[in-house]
Amino acid sequence: MGPFSEWLINAPLWQVALVLVVGLIAFALLGRVFRQRAFARGTNDDAGSDQEGYILTAVSGLLALLVGFTFSMAIDRFDTRRGRVLEEAQAIEASYLKAQMLAEPYRTQISRLLVDYTDNKIVLAQTKPGKDQDALSAKNDRYLTELWAAAVAAFPSIKGLDFSSSFVDTVSSVVEMDTARKAGRRAHVPGQVYAILFVYLFVTATVFGYVLTGRRGREIAAFLLFLFAMSMILIIEIDRPVTGGINESQDAMIQLKAALHSHPPQVFGAPAQAP
Repeated sequence: MGPFSEWLINAPLWQVALVLVVGLIAFALLGRVFRQRAFARGTNDDAGSDQEGYILTAVSGLLALLVGFTFSMAIDRFDTRRGRVLEEAQAIEASYLKAQMLAEPYRTQISRLLVDYTDNKIVLAQTKPGKDQDALSAKNDRYLTELWAAAVAAFPSIKGLDFSSSFVDTVSSVVEMDTARKAGRRAHVPGQVYAILFVYLFVTATVFGYVLTGRRGREIAAFLLFLFAMSMILIIEIDRPVTGGINESQDAMIQLKAALHSHPPQVFGAPAQAP
């Protein structure tokens, strides 16, 4: 991720909005200066005005298309992150239920690890980047290592049973979903797309400043640029899975946490002891 992408993802949103708005105003004023110079040279005529209308329509339409395309990319990544929360909750629940068929001490050990892992994962998903997040991330990885080690230790006691492969698969799914969620939170709209869109926004602001003259024209230009700026801010906010305010819901994991805490291993009866 390049410096521009890092700035968009990590900088305060008000700072990004300020740079965007100031840039749009500056380029709109630049377009107005170009217009005044054109009048001073006497190069404006009726035919030129007709052409300006076509140019304004084409520029606005293409900008709307680019903004819509970028918004679609951001929403697609958001939906992927949201879906993976549910998939991870399902994988943890399946592992927890299948762990109840294990003999002691494996049943209690793996059940406890899954509960602790779920509790930590919810807090981790809601923690902003920094030392606290690093500590929670390290704890998350440690729980996964301990969970897999416990599954390996329990396997000899169930390898002759039909559900042994299924149990290993569900535990493996927990590990895989953790990797998938990490990858999803690192997936952003490419910085090159943002760079091109910012450049085109500023070019459009220049065209608006050149073509839309008079008080009425300036009001229309300001309104359209405001809409485009708000759309860009919304896209950037959605594309911030950790630092933004629009994050994937953790409801599935929170509901799972409540279910796990209300259904300890003892609820499922006493298991057989390990041989």
